[in-house]
Parts: sequence; C-alpha cells; structure tokens
Amino acid sequence: MYNPAGVTTSPDLPIPDQMKAWVLGDPEQLFLREKPTPIPGRAEVLVRIDAVAICATDLEIIHSGSPASILGGLPFKKNFTPGHEYMGTVAALGPDVDEFRIGERISVEIHAGCGQCKRCRQGMYTSCLNYGKPEKGHRANGFTTDGGFAEYAVNHINTLARVPDTMSDAEATLVVTAGTSMYGLTELGGLVVGESVVVIGPGPIGLLAVAVAKALGASPVILTGTRNRRLAIGQELGADRVININDEDPVQVVKHLTGGIGADYVVECAGTEATLNQAIHMTNRGGKICLAAFPHELAKLDIAHLVKNNIYAYGIRGEGRSATRRAMALMAEKRFNATKIHTHTFPLADLPTALRYARERIEDAIKVVVTTREAADVSRAAE
Repeated sequence: MYNPAGVTTSPDLPIPDQMKAWVLGDPEQLFLREKPTPIPGRAEVLVRIDAVAICATDLEIIHSGSPASILGGLPFKKNFTPGHEYMGTVAALGPDVDEFRIGERISVEIHAGCGQCKRCRQGMYTSCLNYGKPEKGHRANGFTTDGGFAEYAVNHINTLARVPDTMSDAEATLVVTAGTSMYGLTELGGLVVGESVVVIGPGPIGLLAVAVAKALGASPVILTGTRNRRLAIGQELGADRVININDEDPVQVVKHLTGGIGADYVVECAGTEATLNQAIHMTNRGGKICLAAFPHELAKLDIAHLVKNNIYAYGIRGEGRSATRRAMALMAEKRFNATKIHTHTFPLADLPTALRYARERIEDAIKVVVTTREAADVSRAAE
C-alpha cells in the first residue's frame, strides 16, 4: 500500500498505490485510467477528492487545452487530469506539514503562486509571473498541474480552507466560485456598504456575485440576464431588482434605479460585446467595472466613454488574495445559500454525462457536481 518516504499517513484512511483518474487524449477526448496516486512534497498534502464541481473553464480546457498552453503556444497537454473546483479529505501529509490533520475536510483554491515574484508578494498569485512553471513553485490544479477529476490530488497548504461540519460536500465545491466573485469585488477597491452593484450574467459566478455583494452590504444589487429561472434564483440570493434584457433596456433601468447617475460597481460575467458596452454605459463617473468573463471574440468597445467618465476596468482571473477563505466564512455563517446554484449530481464514472449536462445546459443545469464517494453530498450535520 501507499507509504512514500517522509509522508505521514494513517491506517484510518488507507490510500491505494493506484487511483482512478480521467485524463485527456486528443481535444474532446477523456479516458478513465489508472494512475499512480500522487505524492505530496514539502508544504503539500494529499487530498482524497470527495466532490468536484464543473466549471465552464473545464469545458474549454477539454476542448482547447489549458490557458497556459494556449497563451504560451504549447501543444495540447495529453494524459492531463482537469477539474479544479473540488473539495475532499486530507489523506496524507507531506514532510514536516503540521498545519492540517489527516481526516480534516477541506476545500481548495486553484492557484498556488510561486511565492517569490512581484505579483505573488502582492497577494495576486492568480497573476503569478511564473504561471505554468512548476519548477518555480507555481501550481494551478486542473490548469497546469493535475486536477480534481480523480480520486486524489496534491495541494499546497496555502490553497486549503477547512470545511465546517454543517456544510455538505457539494456546497464546499462552490467555495471557489464564491471566492472568484469575492475577489472581483476585492479588486474593485473594497465594497462600501450602501453602494450599488450591478451583476451582468446569471451564470454561477454572476449568481454568487449577487450573493456576496448583498452579504457585504451593497444596495441596491441588480442582476441582468435573459433566463427568468436564473434571474429568480438571483432574487433568492439577494438581488433587489432583476432585469430580463429581452424585455427592458438594462442601462436605462440601472440609471433610473440609481437616480440617473449609474452604478458604483458593475461585475460583467457574460463576456459579449453587447454586455461589455452595457457595463460601460451603466457605470457612474469614477465607477468601476470587474471583467470576470472571458470573451471568445474581439469586442468593439466604447473606450472613449470610459476615458471621459474616469471609469476603471479590472480584469480578474480566479480567486486571489485569499478571497476563497473569506467566501467560506460567509458561507459557513449562512449569509447566503450557495447550493441554490447546484442543480445536478453525478458519480465520477459518469463524468462525460455530467460534462454534457454542463455544456449543453440540459434541464437548465447551472452547477453540476461530480462525487467520488457514495453519499458524498450529505453533510456531517445530517449524519
């Protein structure tokens, strides 16, 4: 059985030498394979993955390769395990790790920066200047290093957040999504209670951006989109007003709701030319826009309006500045119910079906969760 030198294990949580993992073949090809169970190094733990949520970026990686490969002009990475929004149980400790105990339930952040570049020292490890260079200490599980569509993964201790017993496994997989929304608001300079926030696009990040903004005291919180069911979920998560852009002009409505001046903050989660320009025109003078979506095409934008009105635009990537831990604190205190965006659950063996539900939005799927253990979706409190 699994017993690497220098690694602490426990007989209460036996670990196999080989694990099941989904790996990439050619684009759009995934195969369930046996792989050696990874070994944690210094400042790392081995995580037994209990549940993993599917993100739109996972679909992009399976289709086109990881962002590091695309941006760096590298070939499509075969034999790679994607999946990054996972939670699990600490199964083994790397050498000298005493910050966590075997058996603790944890949720993970995606990124562990190199810790030595300028951006990492600023807390912007999702913008690590050594991105994609594991030899420099950078890790982005599911992006540049093997991720969570498997039974086990290795994580740096800086990426771990403890999961309270009152939180289900499925809910814990949503911490990264909430953390990304939190990071967007953090990068906009710190939300002040009573300031107005508009969220464009009721996808997973957009819906939890509504929840986080409301929990932080934003008022009003406005959500725009085209799907009434998702807009209704946004209201349940705290939106004071929802706008179906097929029925109303979102810029006019936002201006009306804010006394004619526009919103203080806009979180853009749709990534189309039309919605990007809506964001520009509904933001007030000196206001801020968070660009959280990845547009697939070049967009023609009204930059002159940005400049003339002193509007600031911030791009975010992931969940930097420990935003995931802050989001976890809000979720643990039941400040909002993230499980409202969890719509479907599948076992790990049915990952292709789960991906199809997420990609094609079958039954209006929002967050699809894959579990690696029977009854992994049950909270400790329920037990």
